[in-house]
Amino acid sequence: MTATPAGGRHGKPWRAAGAAVVVVLAMVGAGLIGASFRSAPAPRPPQPLAASASTGPAAAGVPDPDVAAGTGLARSAPTTIAIPRIGVDAAIMPLGTNPDGTVQVPPLERAQLAGWYEPGPSPGEIGNAVIVGHVDSAAIGPAVFFSLGALQPGDTITVTRQDGQQATFTVESVKAYPKTEFPTEQVYGPSNRPGLRVVTCGGTFDEAAGSYPDNVVVFASMPV
Repeated sequence: MTATPAGGRHGKPWRAAGAAVVVVLAMVGAGLIGASFRSAPAPRPPQPLAASASTGPAAAGVPDPDVAAGTGLARSAPTTIAIPRIGVDAAIMPLGTNPDGTVQVPPLERAQLAGWYEPGPSPGEIGNAVIVGHVDSAAIGPAVFFSLGALQPGDTITVTRQDGQQATFTVESVKAYPKTEFPTEQVYGPSNRPGLRVVTCGGTFDEAAGSYPDNVVVFASMPV
């Protein structure tokens, strides 16, 4: 599985450096389909509302010094992700890095799968677990996280794990970022509690560039 096509709509992929991930300018995250494959304009995925961001350190995706560190759950790989508001109930595949250091993405032919960045924390562990997914695909149209931008603070995301436990997270904020300004530290950086970051592409598809200009990032946490 290569990341060079970034899942279909071509652009530069993620690059990992050790345990952290450095985002390469112009492309981050789940890839999308090439405009040349479409006979009609693609539907535009929902975008985060201006009011979809809460306030405070947690909503900004950084550790809150006023929140005591919790114990979280033991490490266990995630198997499914459910997001009731947007009708997501998807299997999760593990993702690592390619030999060139780029982060893998789910293959386009399996665009209804989500992907867990395995070198990072598992959902429910202390730290920020990262799950990514396609926004659309030439083969199936809207993909697993097409409607991710429609989430709002207070919505829930439940991840089922191999150990049988479920980690339920509450959405704190939903934000869109230009890919040149991807919040790497807020997504992959440390946290003193179990966090979840769900990432896909967003904005209006740029026909000339052959990619979406933005990333949609959902910041969520699990009570400890």
